[in-house]
Amino acid sequence: MAQRQKPVVDNPVRTAVRFPMKLALHVQSEAGSLDAMTENISANGLLFVSDILPAIDSRIEFTISMPSAVMGSATDVTIHCIGRVVRHQQHGDVKKAAAVIDEYFLRA
Repeated sequence: MAQRQKPVVDNPVRTAVRFPMKLALHVQSEAGSLDAMTENISANGLLFVSDILPAIDSRIEFTISMPSAVMGSATDVTIHCIGRVVRHQQHGDVKKAAAVIDEYFLRA
């Protein structure tokens, strides 16, 4: 049985609750493609970790497979997203980028 993740609500200005989820991600940007791992996801965006980060304000596209246990469905749900990078941060050697999701499409 999947364990429920506790939402992260540490910033009173945020408009959406973030859920800590580690999911593999393949990101396409204007500069090329990269593999990443999500750190947290909300209805509005996500924070991901990668060795190489797309530039701030760059357009990105990615497809993410949301686990059925999280979505409450019989099968995983694939979502194709178009967004943009709004922030970078680095903690030691770990590079992170925050992205806003501007559009998304469910895929069967």
